Amino acid sequence: MSRTLFRSFKEKNVLTALLLNIALAYAMLFICRILFMAVNHGMYDDTLANDSLWTMAKGALLFDTSAVCYLNALYLLCLLFPLHYKEGRIMQTVTRWAFVIPNSAGVIANLCDCVYVPFTGRRTTWSVFYEFSNEENMGNIVAAEVINHWWLVLIGILLIWLTYRLYTPAQKSIKGVGKYYLLHVPLLAMVAFLLVTGMRGGIGKAVRPITLSNANQYVSSPDQAAIILNTPFSILRTAGKKPFGEKNYFSEEELATIYTPLKQFAVADSTKKRNVVILIVESFGKEYIGAYNHREEGSLTPFLDSLIEKSRSYLYSYGNGKKSIDGMPSILSSIPMFVEPFFVTDASLNKVSGIAGELGKIGYNSAFFHGAPNGSMGFQAFANATGFQRYLGFDEYCTAPGHNGKADHDGTWAIWDEPFLRYYAECMDNMQEPFVTSVFTASSHHPFKIPEEYTERFKGGDDPFLKCVQYTDHALKEFFEYARKQKWYDNTLFVITADHTNHSIEPRYKTTAGWFEVPVIFFSPDGSAPFAPGIDSTMIAQQADIMPTILEYVGYDRPFIAFGKSLISTPAEESYAVNYTNETYQYYKGEYVLQFDGEKSTGLYNIRRDELMKENIIGNNDVQESMERELKAIVQQYMNRMVNDRLTPETDDIENQEPWQR
Repeated sequence: MSRTLFRSFKEKNVLTALLLNIALAYAMLFICRILFMAVNHGMYDDTLANDSLWTMAKGALLFDTSAVCYLNALYLLCLLFPLHYKEGRIMQTVTRWAFVIPNSAGVIANLCDCVYVPFTGRRTTWSVFYEFSNEENMGNIVAAEVINHWWLVLIGILLIWLTYRLYTPAQKSIKGVGKYYLLHVPLLAMVAFLLVTGMRGGIGKAVRPITLSNANQYVSSPDQAAIILNTPFSILRTAGKKPFGEKNYFSEEELATIYTPLKQFAVADSTKKRNVVILIVESFGKEYIGAYNHREEGSLTPFLDSLIEKSRSYLYSYGNGKKSIDGMPSILSSIPMFVEPFFVTDASLNKVSGIAGELGKIGYNSAFFHGAPNGSMGFQAFANATGFQRYLGFDEYCTAPGHNGKADHDGTWAIWDEPFLRYYAECMDNMQEPFVTSVFTASSHHPFKIPEEYTERFKGGDDPFLKCVQYTDHALKEFFEYARKQKWYDNTLFVITADHTNHSIEPRYKTTAGWFEVPVIFFSPDGSAPFAPGIDSTMIAQQADIMPTILEYVGYDRPFIAFGKSLISTPAEESYAVNYTNETYQYYKGEYVLQFDGEKSTGLYNIRRDELMKENIIGNNDVQESMERELKAIVQQYMNRMVNDRLTPETDDIENQEPWQR
């Protein structure tokens, strides 16, 4: 009898059950957002203190409404589809699971981003399914995260259980077929209208379907957009979307006079042909390097500090993306990340070149090294596509004599940095000069492990990532100590940068500009020009500048495509950097950074005087118009060339170029 009473209390009419379950779906998203903000409060303290909480709440409700509509469309169809024959116990069960499964998936996605957003700066999109599609060790990675964030897993289990337990079933029977259809047909029509309205974010011809970029109107800075968004919306709204579309800010003739990525150097000496070694150091943002930041506890990077004293580096240097798969195209092909990582878009099938492909035209040998399982992150495919003649990864390391093979694997990602960098250097001993090589390290990465023999030596401090910084700095020291004894060393230019930054600790690096601060270091053993030692405080450098700078340095005199510039011949006042975050382009030039949403400028900050980006001076500065014009030209060139497969001189429409551009 008690079960009968419970069921009579629990079961409601169709409309009441619908309202209660939709309210439950909203509640789950609300709880997930509170958890997200609690876990990442350090990222958003300024926003919560200075932005309008009412405005932020309205924005969050708008995106939650869209997510609720997407996640519950199938449930509503099962519940309301007007066919009285479907009513019964089986359909009741199907309807329940049509509610529980999508909403549980939404909970899981949101809780995953509690951990992931601090590293990427934005909510996860559909591209995540491509980014890690080649990872053989995803099971181990997920398992490690489950253990590290066990409390978040328990909360997720509780929320999923509540989603199931608090679900309200509708009454199974309605007296009279006529009443059944009289209720369900108009209710389905009304709900379908509300469903479309909710997904779009409004109704009417003047309302465009909301996208991720609309979140920026509810916060003062793009770095806060993740608060407004939710992960189910971000994933579902980007599924199947083409990230690149042609832009028409300027005519082709005017565009060519403002900016072109088609470059060719008039070099005096095309026979220099020095070796080039490019070290892409995982997650090694400038924030962790002692040469750029004083730490009362002492530097984490004593070796790199000493190397910087002998190198040319830049006080203002930026990454062109926030993920590992953004770093490789930016550094090795001068292709920044706009909208989505280049690797996971259709444009990755375009004909594309890079530093290895260009130097291969003048006799360079080339190889790319990555200690993860071959194929990881799509690096091997990209290396092959851009002209690297050889790829040496986990498989090659494990068969190399004199090394420990699989025993040197960190258990999660790749071979530890110290043994793999030694292997990298040894392989160059056997390469014919001139050569260009690049290595992508892996140890300074989540889940923040170092080899057991160093656990007492490198402790880092309160943040577990910092011990990884110390270990990788040690690995770099060992690499250079070995390399400087080799015959190829004195004839080699070394370039050191990071693929992206890691989570930030200091306030300066928590801004949308600071998020992207990575080192760009050129070390020539003889210390000669143009890389004479010193930290340059006049130029703005970026990852995308590395390829054109190297090409000019070695005397490359052929045309090529690059969205960066040479740091050798570009005047300081014309230097710039670009990147993209939370549906916003950022353009650094002079003292300023301009933020542009694709249609209009939304922010302008003097990051020399206002490094915490507190004062938005949009509309109050003479430089805004010229910066916006230049940024639009860069975006138009990028988008149109991606869409039309014009990323090499061979595929470029040379006939339409002016003579001075050829």
